[in-house]
Amino acid sequence: MAEAIAEKPDLLTADPYQVPLESIDVSQPALFEQNRFWPYFERLRKEDPVHYCPESQFGPYWSVTRFDDIVFVEKNHELFSSAPGIVLADRPEDFQTVNFIGMDPPQHDDQRKAVQGVVAPRNLAEMEGLIRQRAGAILDSLPVGETFNWVDLVSIELTTQMLATIFDFPFDDRRKLTYWSDMATSGELAGGPTPEPVRRAALLECLEVFTKLKEERVGHEGFDLVTMLANDASTRNMTPMEYLGNLILLIVGGNDTTRNSITGGVLALNENPQEYEKLLANPDLIPNMVSEIIRWQTPLAYMRRTATQDVELGGKTIRKGDKVVMWYVSGNRDETAIENPDAFIIDRKNARHHVSFGFGIHRCMGNRLAEMQLRIIWEEILKRFRKVEVVGEPVRVQSSFVKGYSELPVRLHPV
Repeated sequence: MAEAIAEKPDLLTADPYQVPLESIDVSQPALFEQNRFWPYFERLRKEDPVHYCPESQFGPYWSVTRFDDIVFVEKNHELFSSAPGIVLADRPEDFQTVNFIGMDPPQHDDQRKAVQGVVAPRNLAEMEGLIRQRAGAILDSLPVGETFNWVDLVSIELTTQMLATIFDFPFDDRRKLTYWSDMATSGELAGGPTPEPVRRAALLECLEVFTKLKEERVGHEGFDLVTMLANDASTRNMTPMEYLGNLILLIVGGNDTTRNSITGGVLALNENPQEYEKLLANPDLIPNMVSEIIRWQTPLAYMRRTATQDVELGGKTIRKGDKVVMWYVSGNRDETAIENPDAFIIDRKNARHHVSFGFGIHRCMGNRLAEMQLRIIWEEILKRFRKVEVVGEPVRVQSSFVKGYSELPVRLHPV
């Protein structure tokens, strides 16, 4: 008679230090939705920093959890390829949305170059006044003295207005961008709540709308993303699914990092009131605080690569074709690379020393725009409010990829 198969432990209720190492699967979306993943990463960093998970809803994969190992994987793109995909879930054979972050050189370099002008220093300088104007208008419209959802009225609204600007998208329809972004990252195949047919229908709607915009802008000059994609030699002849893939990449990239860091910053300051006092006493700390927020929040929990050959890392042999997951959320709490990493310290020295934006050729293209939006929103908050008080528990999204929030109940205390 076959031996009974040992029942898998429930990681949500188990003692993270008593679970057998081979049973630890940090890709479970419920761990992130319930904010229960921290001790598992702490244990992996200490005991098994390059960890093999033989079985998950995404198949077997390796977890890379220490800062320096993550940087090694990022920098050696010839050993660890993006081309098979950047998330744990494999792309469905019949719905292949490829994009430049999921490519290797030289194709990656050509397509990225086509759009990176939108966040060139000159463009960012021109955008700053517009961002400040919109941030101020959003903050002035908020209900003072009432409880409301910060995620919806501030985080989503500011980032969506900026997305509409950099795409030159119809401003009154801007919430469609948020919807398409959420649909792209919340699919059931990736462990989210959105059924695959619903996700595909939303993305095909996105493609239809943006195809019309692209056709209107062929032959025109402009510094918006659609015009750039429509006219650059390396992107103007993309297939529809390649165009869709790049659109979703740019929408999600312009949305999730900033949106969840705007929310995460409010939460971090409320959980660390001494840091809030420090900020009120010295608003010049805002730029440094922004970097600390992005490290502390880590809005994208990981990126995946695929080994192109057998590679040794951390004393383990990763085989050609294996999935390799760089857990940014763990690297940003690695005590071997960052002093006192679990603390939120707004005047932290070397606060930009984090992996939230990645490294190497795939480093986040819009990192300076994200930092600028966060800096401006906090400068404008401090002009108006003594405190953005969190008055209830945050609601986190069901995803091990996007480390984000759907709700944060707050109340404003004016200056």
